[in-house]
Amino acid sequence: MSNSIIKQVVGIDVSQKELVVCLGRMYADMSPELYSHSCFANTTAGMQKLVKWVDKQTGKDISLRFVMEATGVYHESLAYFLHEQGYSTSIILPNKISNYARTLDTKTVTDKTASQAIAMFGLERKLSDWKPPSKAFKMLRQLTREREQLVQMRTMVKNHLHAEKAEAQPNKGSIERMNKQVTLFTKQIAEIGTAIDELIRQNEAMKSATKLCCTIPGVGKLTAAIVLAETNGFDLIRSKKQLVSYAGLDVKEKQSGTSVKGKAHISKKGNRYLRKALHMPALGAIKYDERFKGIFSRLVSKHGIKMKAVVAVQRKVLELMYTLFKNQTAYDRNYFKRLESSNVATL
Repeated sequence: MSNSIIKQVVGIDVSQKELVVCLGRMYADMSPELYSHSCFANTTAGMQKLVKWVDKQTGKDISLRFVMEATGVYHESLAYFLHEQGYSTSIILPNKISNYARTLDTKTVTDKTASQAIAMFGLERKLSDWKPPSKAFKMLRQLTREREQLVQMRTMVKNHLHAEKAEAQPNKGSIERMNKQVTLFTKQIAEIGTAIDELIRQNEAMKSATKLCCTIPGVGKLTAAIVLAETNGFDLIRSKKQLVSYAGLDVKEKQSGTSVKGKAHISKKGNRYLRKALHMPALGAIKYDERFKGIFSRLVSKHGIKMKAVVAVQRKVLELMYTLFKNQTAYDRNYFKRLESSNVATL
């Protein structure tokens, strides 16, 4: 048949409690069609109902793919469920979908239109199958995120403790309890640090990647661990541009014609753990490496905003970590000096 169905996609907008689903299909003449919508609870029972609903409305002998965004951790249970059931599943970085959605003639943004955009994206693109991260990288992410949560809790208690001590008549009981909390959090943070070190030591691939990343000035083992954990060892990443977008460090501008209507700013529509992990390493790189110091100075002299220049260095550090990992090489801070000397010698 000249207009038979050649491809089927299930686009899913995932939230904490709900799965908003759109079914789409592509015909032989390359015309797409979105033909059915529904909602299911983001629970095991809801996922089972979703699969039954999809099976009733799709062809059995035609390619079928489930497509969803990487939305924090809420998509993970569904991804694992579908993978275990043997379905082809693709997980797309959020900025890819949002950028694609802007090209569609959609006046309003709702969960339904989001699922439609995801379904259309799946129909139009050739997507690769998602594979569950290795147990080691998943455990590394669990440990680094748990550590981050404990650090935040300890900081909050320290702030309360400081405020209590500054009062005219501080409550001794409150101070004692808060001191105990700080001590407990500090102990647990140290325990997690030991667990992270041990996990890296036992995994050769993780150990090698961490060692390469740590050759960058300002990047320590914890930073490397967070970056590797949040990117599953860069497994989801295909380019530096994609990595920067995933971290939410890509620059956005509002433009109209040839005039800029709004100030450029980073999107922040990405992985907040990556952004936070790169702040201190960027400052260290600026302080201890001439290349990054030059980038920082040049940008500050251009627009006078130090924080904006620091963010640019964060991007450079993240891109460099990816490059070192892909090329399996250590950072050489004298590389550009030798390159410059070589170019001068050839003149």
